[in-house]
Amino acid sequence: MAITRQRKEDLVAIYSDILAGTDGFIVTEYRGLTVAKLDDLRDKLREASGTYTITKNTLFSIALRDNGWPVPERLLLGPTAVAFGNGNLPAVAKVVQAFAKDNSELFIVKGGVMGTAIFGAKDLEAVASLPTMDELRAQLAGLIVQPAAQIAGLLNAATSQVVNVIQAYLDDRQKGEDAA
Repeated sequence: MAITRQRKEDLVAIYSDILAGTDGFIVTEYRGLTVAKLDDLRDKLREASGTYTITKNTLFSIALRDNGWPVPERLLLGPTAVAFGNGNLPAVAKVVQAFAKDNSELFIVKGGVMGTAIFGAKDLEAVASLPTMDELRAQLAGLIVQPAAQIAGLLNAATSQVVNVIQAYLDDRQKGEDAA
């Protein structure tokens, strides 16, 4: 059934809005999945700050071009749905990868786009192994806190050494007064 020109423009605008907030996406084929399975995937992706949208390939390609994204034409064939990473593509890739393993006969990962790079299905594991935003924040905080903790330790050690010298002086003085 043909869709109207207005509906096509609306879909391109919707895809453009989604692309404006994503750091990358994974293209999948969902042929044969039940609505319940799709809803399950959407719920899992939502927990990872992702979304899952069934796309019209031609209109999605237009939105990609309009928004400066590379167009993975070889991936946009057949029934296509896209998992978008809304600021956390590695976490989304992990969810998609796990879902693909559990539903391998019905759910096919074709590849995706991260930044300006188009990657294939085999590269999804590499994307999924990247640290998530939360992991990166924790690593960065550790890098910042570690030198501060070392400085605090050095200052504490220096302070205790000064206290030990003063205590030794007082002990010597006390021994001198006791002897006199």
